[in-house]
Amino acid sequence: MARRLISPAAACQGCGLVKAGFLGMVSPLHYQRLPPPSSKRGSSGNNYSSCRANLTKEGSHWTRTIPKPSLSLHSSKFLSKRTSCSVATELPPAATEGPEMDLPKEIFLKDYKKPDYLFDTVDLEFQLGDEKTIVTSKIGVSPGNEVGTTSPLALHGRDLKLLSVKVNGTELKKSDEYTVDPRHLTILTPPAAVFTLEIVTEIYPQLNTSLEGLYRSTGNFCTQCEAEGFRKITYFQDRPDVMAKYTCRIEGDKTLYPVLLSNGNLIKQGDLEGGKHYALWEDPFKKPCYLFALVAGQLECREDSFVTCSGRKVTLRIWTPAQDLPKTSHAMYSLKEAMKWDEEVFGLEYDLDLFNIVVVPDFNMGAMENKSLNVFQSRLVLASPEAATDGDYAAILGVIGHEYFHNWTGNRVTCRDWFQLTLKEGLTVFRDQEFSSDLGCRTVKRIADVSKLRSYQFPQDAGPMAHPIRPHSYIKMDNFYTGELLCL
Repeated sequence: MARRLISPAAACQGCGLVKAGFLGMVSPLHYQRLPPPSSKRGSSGNNYSSCRANLTKEGSHWTRTIPKPSLSLHSSKFLSKRTSCSVATELPPAATEGPEMDLPKEIFLKDYKKPDYLFDTVDLEFQLGDEKTIVTSKIGVSPGNEVGTTSPLALHGRDLKLLSVKVNGTELKKSDEYTVDPRHLTILTPPAAVFTLEIVTEIYPQLNTSLEGLYRSTGNFCTQCEAEGFRKITYFQDRPDVMAKYTCRIEGDKTLYPVLLSNGNLIKQGDLEGGKHYALWEDPFKKPCYLFALVAGQLECREDSFVTCSGRKVTLRIWTPAQDLPKTSHAMYSLKEAMKWDEEVFGLEYDLDLFNIVVVPDFNMGAMENKSLNVFQSRLVLASPEAATDGDYAAILGVIGHEYFHNWTGNRVTCRDWFQLTLKEGLTVFRDQEFSSDLGCRTVKRIADVSKLRSYQFPQDAGPMAHPIRPHSYIKMDNFYTGELLCL
């Protein structure tokens, strides 16, 4: 199969901008591409208890909207250098029928309404293959409106081949009971009470050049679902206010994919016929689908542990290709420091038994806070004493901290809709900056913040890319991952 190097910007169809992040000593975060210079690490014991977040410790949402504040002392910058990765260039087989002109629609904040249906549980099963992957989803659905009233159930979907749809075990007939187009699967008359929806789809990860949803590159399977990538895995209500408890069963060739990872705790694993094996994962806490993650491939791990303030032992693993494993020691140190700091300063304890980090070269978004399975681009977290500078080490500390801090500010407490993106990102930026200041030099970070703000944020605000931190509408949400939106 012909393969070539392409940039994420070229791969992301319909996206004018690629997710970018903050550079500099201050806030190496989320969608940053290269490790920035930073101050030399130090130590400090300042306690910012007055800044503790008042968080609800269960699946909930921020509902308060905020006006645009005055510019803060944080910085942003788009990189001119783009991450390259090897991906397939062939188009996937036609999945659905539809009109020739398939244009995305503009989404308006004023049009928000609660979902008509809620998803209580989601059981996913992946049969990974070289040519195709079969995805089965079993969803526990309950009415979100008044009992006894029904409306069609519309599910998002892109580049999917639909194999079957069942409601309470009975297969539905196309046109009579459901319709499908290039962007939606609609169940026309769903039951008025609680029911089970089972959908089987066929996808082609090896041909997925968008690097959204599930894709395969350099022999490994990986996912990226923020903001709207889950709809490329299966038909779903792909919106952050639909939260559910997930299980994920992964089947694959044991030689090609010896490591099978997903969110939550590992419940069961074993061998299957034909040289295959499986792993079953369970995430006991509700989450939106953009936090779902799956990684499968030939990876090795650095393992350590952390004892929480309540005495629980949490297993920590950093997975990476074998040749990069020696370069992950500082990333493990950074993770343990972030877990300790979040307990001491914000009183937030990690809530699962296992925390995984995956570091791969072929990851478009830089870094992603998937629940208990953070994924990073290699350039952000690998460091060796022979080549890394103090700035590199400080940048790793900050970006590892940022994604871990999302466990509470973004994951357990999440957005109502994507117009609230700045809430989860702005608060987590503040937290990772306080973390880096406590372990480094607060004065140097503040100076760097102001310098970057003046160099990059001010020109953006004065130019054609200026926009409010809460936009009134969007066509593709990826265009709004900028310093203006991510920083309060």
